Amino acid sequence: MAKRKTKFVCQECGYESAKWMGKCPGCHSWNTLIEETEASTVRGKHIFNGSSKTISKPESITAIESQEEPRITTSMQEVNRVLGGGIVLGSLVLIGGDPGIGKSTLLLQISSQLAKKELPVLYVSGEESTRQTKLRADRLGIKTDLLYVLSETNLFDIGRQIETIKPAFVVIDSIQTIFKEEVTSAPGSVSQVRECTGELMRLAKTNNIPIFIVGHVTKEGAIAGPRMLEHMVDAVLYFEGERHHTYRILRGVKNRFGSTNEMGIFEMKEEGLREVMNPSEIFLEERSHGTAGSTVVASMEGTRPVLVEIQALISPTSFGNPRRMATGVDHNRVPLLMAVLEKRVGLMLQNQDAYIKVAGGVKLDEPAIDLAIAVSIASSFRNRPTKPDDIFIGEVGLTGEIRRVSRIEQRVQEAAKLGFKRVICPKNNLDGWTPPSDIEVVGIDTVQDALNIGVEH
Repeated sequence: MAKRKTKFVCQECGYESAKWMGKCPGCHSWNTLIEETEASTVRGKHIFNGSSKTISKPESITAIESQEEPRITTSMQEVNRVLGGGIVLGSLVLIGGDPGIGKSTLLLQISSQLAKKELPVLYVSGEESTRQTKLRADRLGIKTDLLYVLSETNLFDIGRQIETIKPAFVVIDSIQTIFKEEVTSAPGSVSQVRECTGELMRLAKTNNIPIFIVGHVTKEGAIAGPRMLEHMVDAVLYFEGERHHTYRILRGVKNRFGSTNEMGIFEMKEEGLREVMNPSEIFLEERSHGTAGSTVVASMEGTRPVLVEIQALISPTSFGNPRRMATGVDHNRVPLLMAVLEKRVGLMLQNQDAYIKVAGGVKLDEPAIDLAIAVSIASSFRNRPTKPDDIFIGEVGLTGEIRRVSRIEQRVQEAAKLGFKRVICPKNNLDGWTPPSDIEVVGIDTVQDALNIGVEH
């Protein structure tokens, strides 16, 4: 018999090497190269129909008919929003999140909703037995005959059950537990994850079945396995939130059928996840009025405006190097904005510790929140509160100017709906639209103007 060749594969990025190395040259991770046996050149059996190869021919792009992708809508509007309007037939969706965050609960609830619409659903659990899944279903109050539960890790056996049941929706929980017999590596390795995901992709496209797969995450928060796993699927969703808090955020980071900036918010109850239709009220319900260092900003999450509170605490440092800490915003923007305040406004912040936090656990990454951060820092440093009915919107430049932001109309309308009386925004955003009659919109040019108007003296 021919000697089997072995190779060393990085479990983080998929880098292959003929010898073992302590540090991966691809992603620079330590102790991630694992020895694996090279797959033989003989192809294994496929799990999908139509294995006969057809030759596709190139077509002119003008001759291809445009048509809307058919979708399956769930009873959760937040899920439909993140997916771009519903579940696309034949799509492969990857959901990642920390252990215990509620991924299996969310998918079991979605499966139950689709089964109630007379659509057969197959829930494949590689980590739990059918009795364990039944216990969770009883807690969620799920009772439907069209929801089938399968405890299996062999990909070929899963494929045969899919061909037998012919479901309209499939859940694989999780991809790290599924294995293909022809691949000699252990389940969860780079080779197994890559091959199983490829087979599931062919299965979804051939039979026009939407498949949701659950992926474990690393301690850094990224989905475990090679990065090519995210490139193979049609959509990547992250289920975020603190385990000790009740609110969960479903965020899309990749979506071939919709926006990649959408966000859905859920509240974890004893009977399962309940969607939050108005997240702005949730983020502002515990806001304290008349406190220095607190501002409110209208941020855009995809097509939805969300009002959140930004808090800042500025205190004299006890060490030579002042601390700069940020939660929920890019930590690199905090020293940048503090430098602008020091140079353009004259605030002596070089000997002050700065702590910035977005209340509610949401993460903001758009430049329109710059003005709110700068105002909250100045408010805490001067120990002067901002007016509780003010909203701050704008991008701050290095020269202290306030730059234009997108979708100002939706932001102002959301602020007016929640009872705010004044919006402080860039002057260049005032042209071409009419603000609501019950809210005042003030245009400014510089950070100094914002502090003169918004911070009490």
